[in-house]
Formats: sequence, C-alpha cells, structure tokens
Amino acid sequence: MLEGLLKEYVYYLKITKGLSKNTISAYQRDLVDYIQFLQKQYAVKDPQKIVKSQVQNYLARLKRLELSSASITRKLSSLRSFHDYLYSEKLVSDNIIEHIPKPKTVKHLPTVLNYEEILALLQASIGDKSPLDIRNKALIELAYGSGLRVSELLNIAPSDLHLNMGLVHILGKGKKERIVPLGEESIKAIKEYVISARPLLKPKQKEVLFVNKMGNRLSRVGFYKLLVHIAKKAHIDKEISPHTLRHSFATHLLEGGADLRMVQELLGHEDILTTEHYTHISNQHLQEGYNLSHPRAMKKENNDVI
Repeated sequence: MLEGLLKEYVYYLKITKGLSKNTISAYQRDLVDYIQFLQKQYAVKDPQKIVKSQVQNYLARLKRLELSSASITRKLSSLRSFHDYLYSEKLVSDNIIEHIPKPKTVKHLPTVLNYEEILALLQASIGDKSPLDIRNKALIELAYGSGLRVSELLNIAPSDLHLNMGLVHILGKGKKERIVPLGEESIKAIKEYVISARPLLKPKQKEVLFVNKMGNRLSRVGFYKLLVHIAKKAHIDKEISPHTLRHSFATHLLEGGADLRMVQELLGHEDILTTEHYTHISNQHLQEGYNLSHPRAMKKENNDVI
C-alpha cells in the first residue's frame, strides 16, 4: 500500500507542485529508503500503522550510518512532506511527524570566488579558442553574469535569448518564469558562441543552446567537470561547483550595494530569507577585508595586551 501511495505522491509533486525532475528524484530516493525500513523492521504497509517512535528510530539509523546532520535534515524534510501529503489527503488521522525536531546543523557558508578569481577563471576558459573553449567562456560569463542555477543555464534555448535587449528568458524552479538581464561581456561571449562555435559542434537539438562535443545537450556533470578543470588551470584552490558562480554573483551584487529585493528577483528566490543568506557571506567578506586593511582591526597574529 505504501508503494502505491508513494507513486501517487510523486505524481502530485510533478503535476500539482510542479517540482523539477531532480527534486522529485531526491524525494523519491529518500522515501523508498524510508518505506523499505518500515517494512523490514516493522512490517508496516498501511500508513495508519506508522508511529512516531518508528520515524525516530529511522532517523537514529541514519545517524548511526554517520550521515551528516545536513543530509539527515534533508531526508527528514522529504519524510515531513510525504506525511503532510498523507494527512492533507485524509489517508491518515494524525500527522505523527509534525513535532519531530530537526537535527542541529552546523551552517557552512558556501564557497565564493572573489572578482580576481572570476577573471582568472574566465581567462583560463579561453584556451586555444576552439569551439568548446568559446562555449566554456559563454557558459561561465552567463552563469556568473546572471546568477543562474545550473539547470536554468543548461535548459536555455536559443529562442530564450534576446541579445539586442540584453535579456534572457528563464524557466526556473516550479516552472516559474522570469526575465534576467545580460551583462555586456555575457552578450559578447554568447554571440561569439552562437555564431562561431555552436554550428561547428553540430547540435542535434535546435532548442538546446549549450551542447557537448557530440552535439547533445550539455549535462550537469559535464559542466561540473569542465568547470573544475578550468579552475585548476586558473590555479584556484577552492572547491568549486556551478553553484559557486551563482553564490559569487549574489555576493558581489550585495557587496556593490545592490538592494536585497532586487537580488531576490534576479536569483528567482521565492522567499527573501533564502536571499538573506548571502548577506552573511557578504558581511564575512567585509569583515575579512576590514581585518586585513584597517589599522585598528584585530590582528590575529598580534594579540598581545600591553
């Protein structure tokens, strides 16, 4: 019975909630593991038979497997959403997971590149100006210049570009549309790619802007690998991912004095609290700059009391 309800729930996420394939897959993986645990340990098949202690034991099992608190929190979020669905559909009489607290998590600020590192990354992407090099520069210029999610970046179609107006049409999370401005350097890089490089890569799908060397849609893994490779060429030691460019975009805007609401709109965040996270990154950078340059700042290497 639980497997059948999971299928209905996945359909609900897709049709009613409009979540992305990757998000739905993550929920599904978490819930398959959860349901298998309930059936193996307690022979539970009916959602009405699930009790709070069983959920707590499942979370304890995850902790014994040495999953990080962030991973456990994510899995608990999947469980909470599933139980909310069961309760809202009157498939259970009580939402037994409602008052289970989240595990305490240590917040790690995401990696951010400074502007010099961004320039080094772009310079390293030029290579010998092969079609793939031209594509790579356009990818990085667009990802950093407009702060796009990797899924948004790789799903852009040529028809989404409005280069004369300096805009790109984006289909974001939950199929929400937004218009994002393009910077001058992004426009130049995209034009060079579209005119000089993309035709040589012989795209097999006309509605896909960024393709790989085989002419197929560039994958998330493919973009991640090329970005890591270019970062090494640029002698950037930080751990870097496509999302690093988005973080850097938001942080640099806020450091430059951009309004928080404007950054929220550009990033496509539904909740401004998500955008406010970047103010912590920006404040940390300001603190580091202050400590390094101000004569009255606290210098860690000179803490002697006179």
